[in-house]
Amino acid sequence: MGQFKKIIHNCKQATFLIEKNMTGRLTFREKIELRIHLIGCSFCRLYDKQSHMINNMVRQLFHSSMNPDIKLDEGFKKELQERIEEELNKN
Repeated sequence: MGQFKKIIHNCKQATFLIEKNMTGRLTFREKIELRIHLIGCSFCRLYDKQSHMINNMVRQLFHSSMNPDIKLDEGFKKELQERIEEELNKN
């Protein structure tokens, strides 16, 4: 029973498995552990959903960047760089 409680309450392990699942293959045991955790954890279900969404967006952006006709607006790039620097300076 102790092993089962560890699976249910370990969000750190669950987020690791979510990311591993997107970049590779989970073992059968890892798949079961993740499913058990996701059944009882709404936070990790949300993390899983958001991670998939971000992964898909990055994949689409990467594929669209292969098209030389599609480019980011220079003003957008500058604003994005400023926002990144602002966030980095907060820490």
